[in-house]
Amino acid sequence: MTRPTTRLRELLKGPKIVQAPGVVDSVGARIVAKEGFEAIYMTGAGTTASRLGWPDVGLLTMTEMADNAQRIAEASGLPLIADADTGYGGPLNVQRTIRTYERAGVSALHIEDQNWPKRCGHLEGKTLIPAEEMAAHLRAACDARLDQDFVIIARTDAIAVEGFDKAMERAKLYEEAGADVIFVEAPRTMEQLQAIPKMLNVPTLYNMASSGKTPFLTADEMQELGFRLVIYPNFMLMAAIPAMTRVLHELKRTGSIKGMLNEVASFTEFFDLMGMDQVKELEARYQVSDKARAGY
Repeated sequence: MTRPTTRLRELLKGPKIVQAPGVVDSVGARIVAKEGFEAIYMTGAGTTASRLGWPDVGLLTMTEMADNAQRIAEASGLPLIADADTGYGGPLNVQRTIRTYERAGVSALHIEDQNWPKRCGHLEGKTLIPAEEMAAHLRAACDARLDQDFVIIARTDAIAVEGFDKAMERAKLYEEAGADVIFVEAPRTMEQLQAIPKMLNVPTLYNMASSGKTPFLTADEMQELGFRLVIYPNFMLMAAIPAMTRVLHELKRTGSIKGMLNEVASFTEFFDLMGMDQVKELEARYQVSDKARAGY
C-alpha cells in the first residue's frame, strides 16, 4: 500500500493541479474523502475557530494542532497538508514539530516566516523574522524528517510587509534551503500570480482564501499559471455557518425543524457518512453477537 506521503509526491508530479479542501475536524474530513478529492488540508484559522472560537492570532499550541491533524488524517485516509504556523520556535522546536506531525500521519506541512504571535496570512499586523533565520528553520526541518517523502512547504508572508520583490527574494532563499514547495501568501494581482511559478524551480502553492485579497480563480486557471497545489482553507466551514444559523432560526421561530428536513442530512445519511458500513463489517468479522451489532 502506497504511503500517503509518497502518494502526495506522486500527485505533485502528476498532470493536474492538486486540490486540497480545508477542514477543521473529522466530519469535514469524511465529506472531502466521500466527494472524491485526492488530498485534504487542515486550516489553522479554522482549527483555531473550531477549538477556541477565536480568530487566528497565534493562540493554539503545536500539540493542539498536531492532535487535530491526526484526527483528520485518520478520518479521511487522504494525504493531509497541515498548517504548522511558524514551526513554534527556533530550529529545535521546528524539528520537534516535524517529527510530531509525521507521527500524527501528516503528509506535508507549511511553516511561515512570521514572528510569534503570528497572524492569519490575510490579516494585517504581521511582522517577519529575518530571511536567513527562516532558511535555518527550513534546513532544520529537512534534517528532522524520518520519511524523506514528507513534504516541507515554506510560506512567506512578506508581500504584505516588504513588498512583492522582497517576498520573491525570500522564496528563492527558502527554495535553496531545501523547501519542497513554496507558498507565497496573499499575492494581490494577476501579474504577481503569473510571476511566482516562473521564478521558482519547485512546485508552488495557491492559497484560495476567502478574504478577496487574492484573485478567485478556477483550478484550471491556477494550473495554467503553473501552480501545482491549491488549498481552500475555510470554504466548508464558512458554508456551514449560514446553514447552522438557518436551522437555529427555524428552531427558535417555530420550535421545530420539521419544515426544513429537506435541508439537513437524514439520521442514516449522517451515520453512513461516519462509517456504519465499516462498523457492520468489523462486527461481523469479529463475530459480535447479532443482538449486540450496531444497526438501524
